Amino acid sequence: MPFEFLEQLLKDALVLVLAVVLDRVLPEPPHAIHPVVWMGRLIAAMERIAPRHALASFFYGCGMVAIVVGFAIVAALVCMAVLASIHPIACVLGAAVVLRSAFTAKGLSSAALHTERMLADHRLDLAREGLRSLVSRDATSLSRPLVAAAAIESVAENSNDSFVGSWVAFAIFGVPGAIAYRAINTMDSMIGYRGRYEYLGKAAARLDDLANLIPARLSAGLLLVGGLLAGCPIRCGWRTMLKDRGRTSSPNAGLTMSAMAGLLGVRLEKPGHYCLGEGFRDPDPDDIRRAVSILNRTSLLAVVVVLGLLAARHAISG
Repeated sequence: MPFEFLEQLLKDALVLVLAVVLDRVLPEPPHAIHPVVWMGRLIAAMERIAPRHALASFFYGCGMVAIVVGFAIVAALVCMAVLASIHPIACVLGAAVVLRSAFTAKGLSSAALHTERMLADHRLDLAREGLRSLVSRDATSLSRPLVAAAAIESVAENSNDSFVGSWVAFAIFGVPGAIAYRAINTMDSMIGYRGRYEYLGKAAARLDDLANLIPARLSAGLLLVGGLLAGCPIRCGWRTMLKDRGRTSSPNAGLTMSAMAGLLGVRLEKPGHYCLGEGFRDPDPDDIRRAVSILNRTSLLAVVVVLGLLAARHAISG
């Protein structure tokens, strides 16, 4: 029994570490074989034929969640079963490739640093254009500080959405869990909005809130420790998080964004929606780079924590 416990733990640890390495050294998978792209196409196809009546739209949205998440889980289970039938090494390598498709840490950093470079070069239009890969808001009229704020907010919020959430799901439920988490997150990013998707996306938004209930709090804590390692004032980050975490419409996003605002000592504002770190100075391009530095430390801390969760899971199940 102890040997089996260690063998399974080692396999899962290797899968996670290999997936993180692949994320660092390889570009995003081609769209033709990227699971998230497939999910997006399925969601878009179902959205095009969605009913417009409020009640019918709500129930249709519930069905969309069941179909998309169910499809993701079944596809991942089949993939893992096929890999396991080939060879243990193929199973580990294949699982790492599949898991890598469920998160991105390098891509988030690269997108944020591109915005930082454009702002530093005083190319505001290009910075606004690059912001599209980070946030969904209309950036065409954003000022220089608001572009920097949006980039920093994305770095903070997506520390959870882009990798911590997927890794926690993997630690608890394996590769199918990570893929299911990515399906939920993708649905929320596409239709989990008020206005046009008020009823259609309600189930996806609430499920995303639930799926991130624990990971978002873990992400906020890791950001604070990552900020401490980067030389930022952790007390200010903690106090700002406690004060401003409830100012966003999401019950989870405010945690990481307000923690980052306090660590950097900057005001993060989305006009008409929220202001985090009120009274702090406006952010500048250098603050984006500092936020990415905190993010990189946070990702390393997250790997250590998730390895611990894996050990705990296998100890309990073994």
